[in-house]
Amino acid sequence: MITQSYVNNISYQIVGCAIEVHKALGPGLLESVYQRCLVKELELAGFKVMQQIKVPVMYKGEQLDCDLRLDILVEDLIIIELKSVEIMLPVFKAQLLSYMKLLEKPKGLLINFNTENITKDLVPMVNEYFANLPK
Repeated sequence: MITQSYVNNISYQIVGCAIEVHKALGPGLLESVYQRCLVKELELAGFKVMQQIKVPVMYKGEQLDCDLRLDILVEDLIIIELKSVEIMLPVFKAQLLSYMKLLEKPKGLLINFNTENITKDLVPMVNEYFANLPK
């Protein structure tokens, strides 16, 4: 059974994998490099990982092809949106929340690799799907 505790435990492990990648590579590289390395690290940790997943957009009862893609989906539960930027903009959080809503996923992690400390800029996000899970 999927619980809030289970989802949070996976998130904790994902952050550990991101820290491992950041320790190995440091800041300043392209987002695509971090994505490939994080996917490899997550797979090594035994997670089911999908990347560049197409996000369907339903509008007025019709699915539209908008070529919207998220970075990483772990265990079909947690969306990871990666950045490698100097400044984290509010639109990044909005983007992640939208992905979570469209795919009905309970948790998302916004991770910026262009920083000295991954956990300082990390933004975990939950929604009503998370709130409705048993503790």
